[in-house]
Amino acid sequence: MMNRTAQPAGTPVSSVPSKFHGPFVRWPRAADATLALVLFLAVTFLEEGPGDSLVFRPLPDLPPPVLLLFSAAGAALYWRRRRPTAVMGVALASWAPTLGSSYATLGGIVLVTLYSVGRHTDDKRWGPLGIVAATASITIDGLLQSIPWGELSLCYVIMGGAWYFGRRLRLRAERAVQRRQEQAAEAQRVVAEERTHIARELHDVVAHRVSMMTVQAGAARMVAAEDPQGALEAMTAVEEAGRQALDELRHLLGVLRPKTERDGLGPQPGLPDLPRLIAQVREAGLDVSLTDDLHAPLPARVELSVYRIVQEALTNVLKHSGPHTHTEVRLRHDRTGPGITVEVLDDGGGAVLQSVSGAGQVGTGGHGIVGMRERALLLGGTLDAGPRPGGGFRLTAHLPVQGEST
Repeated sequence: MMNRTAQPAGTPVSSVPSKFHGPFVRWPRAADATLALVLFLAVTFLEEGPGDSLVFRPLPDLPPPVLLLFSAAGAALYWRRRRPTAVMGVALASWAPTLGSSYATLGGIVLVTLYSVGRHTDDKRWGPLGIVAATASITIDGLLQSIPWGELSLCYVIMGGAWYFGRRLRLRAERAVQRRQEQAAEAQRVVAEERTHIARELHDVVAHRVSMMTVQAGAARMVAAEDPQGALEAMTAVEEAGRQALDELRHLLGVLRPKTERDGLGPQPGLPDLPRLIAQVREAGLDVSLTDDLHAPLPARVELSVYRIVQEALTNVLKHSGPHTHTEVRLRHDRTGPGITVEVLDDGGGAVLQSVSGAGQVGTGGHGIVGMRERALLLGGTLDAGPRPGGGFRLTAHLPVQGEST
């Protein structure tokens, strides 16, 4: 049998069975009125007979003052939720004049009022006081009617247990409400963090697009006189990057907009998207080759980090070395442990664009490398970047792949 926590994917919330609620929860006023009427009829028409049996008592045999006390105690039960302490006081006061007689049958009503005090009031004083008053009444009635102490002791336990049971139910309900509030607050916090994370991801994408557009436009201006066709291709790439930046910006604004569902956002990029990224960078003029020796599937968080690291690294190459720079992207499994290595190497040959874009002064200490290193550290990996001995630049990231896919 399938439990509630194992619902199939896509199951509507409305189809999940809801918790059963009895009549005292679904129709509290009608249930309390019925309870008051039933207990009033019981104490009015039933009395204890020989051998602890219950016998019917005709209404004419009931004195009018006793009937009035029974009516007051029974009617008060209707307000046992809203005024539990007052109802308990009325029940105890109605019971007291009948003690020692055959009309002392209001113990059941007093029992219900003790439960109601424990269940429906926050004040911890009235429950113990009510138990003391009830046990005193039971003791007086037992002494007047010579009831054995064993039966009296059982009555003491029942009266105290009624209040304790109601109190436990109240505390459990309060804890359940508190848990729901904490879960709702935690869910809101997680949603806010996730929205912020996605916004940062989309911000990175837009920043990369705009950076590529700037570089491509500068390259087009530089070669426009000597290579019109190359300039035209560069401007076409600028146009395409601009469209993509606008699309990503719409997603970014959607994430930042309050109370906007994130179901419409596309999935985060991964390894299958790397060829498309490489093609876009090639259109910008970078000479890029991709060597992908990864065969086993990777967790989604690792694939996203690999994509972002490669994207940022290629953008830095394009920014600092310019078009026509030969760049290699290598992805492989680590030989020493369960992880992967991401390498981005360039020969630093295309430095023509540095004087145009003003990027030559940025060096290797820009925020791009800091962000890439932060991504690697968040996964428990490492990232190193620096110049190559023979010229150019090398970036190496080691990322662990242990854990389930997110």
